[in-house]
Order: sequence, then structure tokens, then C-alpha cells
Amino acid sequence: MDKQYSYSAVAMSEPKGPTVPGRFSSTAKLGSSEVSIPVDSKTLLTQNDDYNPFEHRNVEHPNSTVGALIHLLKSSLGTGILAMPVAFRNAGLLGGAIGTFCVGFLCTYCVHMLVSASHEICKRARLPSLGLAETCGAAFEYGPKPLRRFGTAVRIAVDIGLVITTFMVTGVYVVFMSNSLQQLMEHWVPGTAYNARLYMVMLMLPLMISSQVRELKHLVPYSFLANICMVTSFAISLYYLFMDIPDPSSRPLFSSIGNLPLFFSTVLFAMEGIGVVMPVENTMKKPQHFLGCPGVLNGTMGIVVVLYAMIGFFGYLKYGDATEGTITLNFPVHEIPAQILKLLIVLSVFFTYNLQLYVALEIIWKKVDHRIVGRTKRNVSQVIARCVYVAGTVAIAAAVPNLEHIIGLVGSICLSILGVLLPAIIETVVYWEHGFGCLKWRLIKNIFLAVLALFALVSGSMESIRALF
Repeated sequence: MDKQYSYSAVAMSEPKGPTVPGRFSSTAKLGSSEVSIPVDSKTLLTQNDDYNPFEHRNVEHPNSTVGALIHLLKSSLGTGILAMPVAFRNAGLLGGAIGTFCVGFLCTYCVHMLVSASHEICKRARLPSLGLAETCGAAFEYGPKPLRRFGTAVRIAVDIGLVITTFMVTGVYVVFMSNSLQQLMEHWVPGTAYNARLYMVMLMLPLMISSQVRELKHLVPYSFLANICMVTSFAISLYYLFMDIPDPSSRPLFSSIGNLPLFFSTVLFAMEGIGVVMPVENTMKKPQHFLGCPGVLNGTMGIVVVLYAMIGFFGYLKYGDATEGTITLNFPVHEIPAQILKLLIVLSVFFTYNLQLYVALEIIWKKVDHRIVGRTKRNVSQVIARCVYVAGTVAIAAAVPNLEHIIGLVGSICLSILGVLLPAIIETVVYWEHGFGCLKWRLIKNIFLAVLALFALVSGSMESIRALF
């Protein structure tokens, strides 16, 4: 993001001035300036009813609505789509189709909850925008008084969670690219039997160079090229999937209940792009176009769910129990269209890698930025930090090269917490003192989401770890 906002609460010994209704105040750093704002729930909400955060945003390089849609589409439409057939293998044809639409609705709704909560907090705090971690921290600081002391801890925990999640996801990207390149090279150069880890090391230098792009706006061409490669790959995939389609009766409609955690984890990994949502929304020229109908969020997720369901359904229908962790490994590598497909997929993932690591590197950099003096030192430090991060993702990929099970592990542990549990908690805290609606439907709904997320966390991670070892 071009503008970065850090949020913290400091205890006041006594109210200062007539506008401070409570004992707490918050300091929001906007660029180099600091604005002290009073914190109290009900009084502040009444005072700030007329504050519109969108009117006060000043983004140096704003994204258009189309640019935001491209970014969000690319963050959700990644390598996960190629793992959908193996997800259907764990749920069955009909079970996978129903489950995909349910998980798609769940992901969309949870993102909607989180962004709406961020807007509500911005209105109360009179701030133009907040990132994901700042939103979570501010939710506690503006929530019930017993929870306000946990605001800073929550913000730090979310930052750490985002960095770990992004780190693991980009590690999966490295595994995917190396596996595809290995398959191609073994076909093009018969007798070649290099380990996939060698291809990971070969990818490291191009990824380090590519990772030096620092502005989200300048990543739009990357996302555009990645989407072009992915759409072309999607068309070629359909060509293979629709040839000699087996009878649907040859595949089970539903799978064992014990396999559902792996299905849920894989689909969640495929669809979830929670780390990119807030930076994209915060840098939009017209952020009011993000939510609503049709809106950037609903439009993007509608496209994603349909594409994922198609690839998952027909991929599993075609290959059945022989479905690989990524469907491209099932395609005949000796055929030219399949080779083009694999190259396009590698390029698509390569261009997506930058967008995924953007959030993590921004979080890391803002923690050390103020400690480095001088423009040259700052630039050199940025380059080194980005190179070290890329090297780390290559190292984790080399350590766990099993694509199918690492996808399930990342989805169950990281994305179930950030993508489902976190929005439920934040919305509950934000509206704790302002009511949960008729029959407390918000509270009941959020308890259900929290239980679902914890179930996915425990069962999915246990099943993935068992399969890994």
C-alpha cells in the first residue's frame, strides 16, 4: 500500500478536553503525522455518523475498479484451481459441486464481514482506511472495555499470521512451478532425472528479481498477464477434460465423510485470498464499488466459484482416483497443447507470486523501516529483505515437496483461521456493545462460523499431517 496506517492504544491518566468521553485514546499514524482520537463506543458512534472514510482517502497511486477486480481475481484464481479435481476426489462428484458453492459463499461472506467491520471502525475512529491487522487491533480497542487491552496483541498476532500464511502459500507456488518444469524437462531432454529441488533453486534468481516491484499499482500488469495465461490454460484444460468423457455413473456422487476435511481445506486454499483483500480495497479510486451488488467482491467470487466447480467436476470425472495433486500432471506431456499448458501455468504462477508476497513484505518492512536512516540504505535493505524472503519460500518448498498434502495443511491451519475464524471474531467484537440484530442473529451466526473454522483447523490439519508422514 502507498499509505500505511499503524494503530495503537495508550492509556490516559485523565480525560483531556471536553471531547474525550473515556479513559482511552488512540494514536493513528498517517504518514508522518499523528492524530489523537478519543475512544469510546456508543458516544463516538453517534458523533461520527456523518463521517465517510472514502471521502478522506488520499492514495498516491489509486487502482481503478477494473484494476481492483483483476488483482482480486488473480489472488483467488491461482494454482488452487488445478487442485480442485483432487478436492472432488475427496468429496465425490455431487458432494464436491455442492461443497464448492458452499465454500465459495462462505469465503465471500467472510470477506464481506471483514471489510464492513473495517469501514465501521474507520467511521468511529475518523480514519480513511485500515489494513487487516489494524482493523483487528482497532476492533478490540473500540470494543468492550475488558478487551481493549488486547488490541495491540491481536494486531501483532494477525500480522504474524498473515506473514506465515503468505510464506506457506508462496512456498506451494514454488513446488508447483518446479514440478511442472521437471515434467517438461524430462520429456524434452530424455534421460534427464534431476531432482525437483534443483528446479526450485533455478527458479530462485528470477523470483528474486521479480520480487523487487514494490508498488501494488505496478503489479497490475503482472496480474493481467497472469490472468491471460490462466484463462488460456483453462481453455486448454477443458479441451483435455472434455475428450472422451466417462459416464458420470462411473464416479461416486459422494465420498467418505472422513475425507471431507481434506476437501474443505483444499477448496479453502484454492479460493481464499484474505491477505490481498484489504490492500486492494484500501487503494481503490472508488472503494464504494468493492462491496454491494454486483461489486468487485461479488463479481470476482462469482467467476471464481463457477470456474473452480467446472475444473473440479470434469477433472475428477475424467481421471477418477488417478487424479494428481495438480490436474496438469495428468495431461499427456508428449502432446504440444499439454506442453503449452504447462508453460502457461508456470508463467501464471510466476506472475502471481509477486502479488501474494506483497502483503507479507509490507508487514515486515513497516516493522523495520523507521530504524533505517538514509535513502540508499533503505533501498539496499529492501532488496536484501525481498531476496531473503524468496530464498525462504524456496527452502520451505524443498523441505516439503508433496504438493497435495501441503495444500491441505496450509488451507486447514492458516486459511481457516484467517479466512473464517478471524472475521467471525472481529464482527462479534465490533457489534458487542451495539447489538447483534433481531434474535441476536449475528452472534449465533458467528458462533457457527467459529465452530466450523475450528473443526476444519483440527480435522484438516490432523489428516494432512497424517498423510504427509
